[in-house]
Order: sequence, then structure tokens, then C-alpha cells
Amino acid sequence: MTLSNAKTVQDVQVFTTENKDHKVTPKSIEAAFEAVGLSIAGNNDMNIPFSKRFGKLHYKIYNLAMFSNDELTFKLIKKYPGFGALTPLTMSIWEDTDGSINISTLNFNGMARATQIPSNDPDLRSYAALVHKALRKAMPQGHFKKLFFKPTHQGKPLQVNFTADVELEDDTTIDDFIDDFEAEFEGEMEPLGFLFPNYTNLQEELFEDNDYDAYDFYHTYSICKFDVIYPVSKFHPEAGAWAPCSFYIYKKKGENKMHMGFLGVENWITTLDIHDRASINALKEAQGMIKKILQEQTD
Repeated sequence: MTLSNAKTVQDVQVFTTENKDHKVTPKSIEAAFEAVGLSIAGNNDMNIPFSKRFGKLHYKIYNLAMFSNDELTFKLIKKYPGFGALTPLTMSIWEDTDGSINISTLNFNGMARATQIPSNDPDLRSYAALVHKALRKAMPQGHFKKLFFKPTHQGKPLQVNFTADVELEDDTTIDDFIDDFEAEFEGEMEPLGFLFPNYTNLQEELFEDNDYDAYDFYHTYSICKFDVIYPVSKFHPEAGAWAPCSFYIYKKKGENKMHMGFLGVENWITTLDIHDRASINALKEAQGMIKKILQEQTD
């Protein structure tokens, strides 16, 4: 961690509390988030696969969880389709050596910069405030840590975006097209060690409930790779604010193009002061694999 002026604007926030009585657990945190309207899509104990795959554990507790609010997600995606890159939002939960328990999430600044949503957008403000409410409910005696990361992104969103022409054969429907595309995507990713802890069909699970018919399809994946998060989390447990990575893929009605995107690993590196080569190599290698697969599928 690089020390800098305490007033440096951070993109990540860490909420922490003493936990000598062990009352705060990943499960109690999940319940607190659910209670304020943030649905948990997954709350995964990473130490289970880490112990099997790598043997040594970095923390007594290390969980990665995904969460979202349907109402605010709908409002934001309706205005800014690229918000799928944060659908769902993510957090890491870990126990420090002193017994304190911590939750890392993106703060408002990180959400706005990465998605390029205007800082005066009321729905994004409400989303960030709802996360604060959840953190305080989960840890009533908690507080935000002072972080001294020195961001080097210079305000850039650091997104990875792709577009592809959609041309249907006479006997092919748009549903057939996206089913085939995603099956190929998953088939290429899984042998490389990528996992999909969450998949959301926003068209069916969100848009239809709001009588919104602007898309032929809008899906998001949560993408994780043990060989990435394990080395990164050793020195940067806060990385769960960016992981699992949310990947979106959508096509608007009346257009012949499909849009895909996710937030690049440069976000992790530039906001968390990541300098250790093992972490950087793992992040960039994984991103390179995803980009190569998408480039080959869209050429």
C-alpha cells in the first residue's frame, strides 16, 4: 500500500469492526444486506476452493459476494446500459489477524468513474447510500477505514468494450443466436479455469416486470478465476470490490449490433496500488484470455 495525502479520493471503501465475540459472520452480513433491499446473488467461502487448490490460506475468513437492488439497477441501466459492468456489485469479506472483520466495496466515486455515470445522478447516489446503510446494519459498531491508496487511473474508466454485428440466418431467431453465442463463450472460458458464479437474464428477471421492451436480450455474467483472486487477495483483500468481474452482453431492438463489456483489470491495479508482479501478471493474463476469446467470436 502506497501512502499518500489522506484527502486523496479513493474508489474503494473498507468498513471494519472488532469481532471478538464472532457475532459478525459472512452469513450475518448477507442477512443485513438482504434486510435493506440488497439481494445477495452469491456469498462464496473462497477458503474452501483455496485450501483444496493451493493448500495455504491467507485469511481465516475470505468470502466474495455479489449483491444488487432491482429497482435502482433497472433505473440505471435504462439510462446507462453500461451499468451492466456493475450488475451485480461485489464485495469481499475477510478477517484480519487482530480478529476484526472487514467488508470492501466500491464507493460512489469508484462506481461513477468506472461507468462514467455523472456524479450528480440521483439513482447512483441512492445506490451508494443504500450500500452504506447495509454496511452499518451489518456492523453497528463499525467504521470506515482510512485508506491511503494512491490512484493512478487519472479519472479514466478503464473499460473493455466490444461490439459485433448481428446477422441472422433465415431460420435463426435472436434467441437462437444469443444461446449459441453464449454457449460458445462459456465453452471457451471454462477449460481455461474461468467460473461463472452468477448469470442474470435481466430481460426476464427485471425488464419484463417493469414492462420495458427496449432490448432483444440483456444478460450479465459474474466471472471468477481462482488463479487470479488467490494471489491478488494475499496482499489486496480489498480486491473483492472488483471481483467477481461483471460482464454484460446486450442488443437493443431495432439495432443490428450486440454490445459487450466489463471493467478492465487496470481498475484493480490503479485503485489498489498493486505492484507485486504475481498479482499483476495473473490479472493481465486472465484479461488477455477473455479479450482473445471475444475477439475471435466477434471477428
